[in-house]
Amino acid sequence: MRSAAQTIEEPEAMAGLPENVREGLVERFGARARFDEPLWRHTSFRIGGPADAWVEPEGVGELAGLFALAHRAAVPVLVLGGGTNVLVADRGVRGVVVHLGGGFQFVDWTIAGEDAVVRAGAAVPFKKLVYDAVARGFAGLEFGEGIPGSLGGGLTMNAGAFGGEIGRVVEALEGVHADGRVEQLARERLTFRYRRLDLPAGWVISAVRLRLRRGDSTEMERRVARARAQRKKNQPLGFPNAGSIFRNPPGAFAGRLLEEAGVKGLERGGARVSELHANFIVNRGGATAEQVRALMDEMRERVWTRSGIRLQPEVKLVGEW
Repeated sequence: MRSAAQTIEEPEAMAGLPENVREGLVERFGARARFDEPLWRHTSFRIGGPADAWVEPEGVGELAGLFALAHRAAVPVLVLGGGTNVLVADRGVRGVVVHLGGGFQFVDWTIAGEDAVVRAGAAVPFKKLVYDAVARGFAGLEFGEGIPGSLGGGLTMNAGAFGGEIGRVVEALEGVHADGRVEQLARERLTFRYRRLDLPAGWVISAVRLRLRRGDSTEMERRVARARAQRKKNQPLGFPNAGSIFRNPPGAFAGRLLEEAGVKGLERGGARVSELHANFIVNRGGATAEQVRALMDEMRERVWTRSGIRLQPEVKLVGEW
C-alpha cells in the first residue's frame, strides 16, 4: 500500500567504493554525491546504516551516466524513492544509493475530450498526482490517497488500495537499464501482478505515461475522503513506520491473520507491533533493523503455527544483513 525502493541488486560485501568510482561521482555530481550517508535520514522507519555513496541525479542523462559508471566497475546500485516501504540493514548498503532529484518531478497533462494522458517523472510524490487528477476531474487514481512515497516506487510494487492499482492505468514506462541504456517499455511489455511489476533485471523507472478517463468529480472526492478517513482510523500515524509489513495472502487479510495470532503489542527493543493495526510495526524510538526483522520473524511464525499460512513480506529488506 505504499512505495519506495525501485530496484534492488543484492550487493556483495565490499570494502567501500573503488577509488575511481568515488572520483567519478565527485567529478560528475559534486556536492550531490555524498559518502557514508546515514540512510535512517531517508526512510519513513527512521532506521538504517550508511550508504557507501548517496547520489542525486537531476535528469535521465545523469542517471544513465551514473548507471554506466557503476556497471563498468561492477558496483551495485539501489534506487531509493520516498523510503516508505523499506527496512535498511543496520550495517547499511554497499555500493551506490540513488535518489532521483528535482528533474524527475515533472507532470505534463495532455487532455483530449474525455481522455487524459499524463506523463510524470518517477520522483513525483504519489499523493500529489492523485490530488492533481481529482482536481482536473479525471478518475483512476483515487485509491492512492494517503499512499506515501514516490511514483516510481509505487509503480515498481504496483501500489494499490481499496480495490485499485496503479498498473491499471499505465500506458508506458521510461527508464534506464543497469548498463546505462535508456529505453521505453510499452504496455504490452509490462506484467503487473499483486504488489509487483516484472521489469528487466536492473531496469529503473525514470518516468511513466498514464491514461485516465474523465469522471464524476463529486464521486471522486467522496472516494478520496473515504480512503483518507479509513487510513486515519486504522493506521498508526504517531510513530515512524514502513506501512503494511506483510502482503495479503490469497483470499485473506494479513492484518486479520496477525490479529488473530495475538501479535498486537509484541516488542523487540524499540520496535513494536501497533495496537491499532496488527500489520504495522512502529519505531517507538531507537529501534534497529535487526529488532524489526526479529519481530517480523515472530509474527510470521505465529500466523504459520495458527493458520498454516506463510505470510510474505511487503516491506523490502535492503542492505548488508
